[in-house]
Amino acid sequence: MSDRLRIIALEEHVVLPAIMEAWSRSGVPELPNLGFGDSPIARRLRDTAESRLAHMDDQGVDVAVLSISSPGVQNLPDADAVAAARDTNDQLAEVVAGNPDRFQAFAAIPTQSPSAAAAELERAVTELGFPGAMLYGRTGSKLADNPDYDELYATAERLRVPLHFHPQMPVQAVLDAYYSGIGPIGTALAGPAIGWYYDLGVQYLRMIFSGVFDRYPDLQVIAGHWGEVVLFYLDHTGFFADAGGLARPLADYFKQNFWVAGSGTVSPRYLRWTAEVVGTERMLYSTDYPFTYGFRPGGFPYVDTSAGVARSFLEDAPFTGEQKADIAHRNWEQLTSRA
Repeated sequence: MSDRLRIIALEEHVVLPAIMEAWSRSGVPELPNLGFGDSPIARRLRDTAESRLAHMDDQGVDVAVLSISSPGVQNLPDADAVAAARDTNDQLAEVVAGNPDRFQAFAAIPTQSPSAAAAELERAVTELGFPGAMLYGRTGSKLADNPDYDELYATAERLRVPLHFHPQMPVQAVLDAYYSGIGPIGTALAGPAIGWYYDLGVQYLRMIFSGVFDRYPDLQVIAGHWGEVVLFYLDHTGFFADAGGLARPLADYFKQNFWVAGSGTVSPRYLRWTAEVVGTERMLYSTDYPFTYGFRPGGFPYVDTSAGVARSFLEDAPFTGEQKADIAHRNWEQLTSRA
């Protein structure tokens, strides 16, 4: 094995013209995290060429698996989502084709329409060559365990491709109940400070307890942000698992159906804990670019993966060389081999 790790990063965000046009038509606020404006984040999201490649080199990332910034197409009006997903995926495919040694991509999926969602996943995988798709938790108020998603999950299982889930803001009732009345910090708490992860982590548990993985036992889900809180309470949640009538022990679902990445959260403690819970053979790597690039601790975002930190974090991990290579690229290559 070469001494230099080959690092494939899986949560590397991008915004392309097709999705920006769809967001603009829908009337969403033109925020930097959606690629609008001239902030560093907005410019980096829109860039798919020299600047992004230079930042990847600076981080120490060899291959970026691109995905549309949250919430993808999932909050668009139903009538717009299918066309927006198709156009966005076509543009993503063009970016990858322009530099296949450095880029791969997750498909955007119009979950508003169950049949269209399954069909677009099939097209993205079999025609565009995508290794999987990025989903964003719920669609409107419909959570990830809703039976309407069964056709999509069945298609992902049949195609043997993973679904990477990314959080989005909680529903308005949760925002009002838990994050209002405390000033600007409320928005941060509701989102990337902590609220995102509870919102999606609970949906993972709902998927397990509602039988999604019993119906589709080979379905593979990628969980970012060190498992969206769930891993850190897995032992405790397991005390109550009998009430859910699971076909397997709760922990088995995370060791057989989930893969876990850190999403740029450079925390040695979280890294060690994840390895202890699911094993390095179920771990992947990601940097959450551009939201963790070029920012110093104490600001937003809360980590900085520039100046080679994305690479040194993994290189300095307390694992063997083989385990580091598994996390860096071999687990991803195994997961997407479709064998």
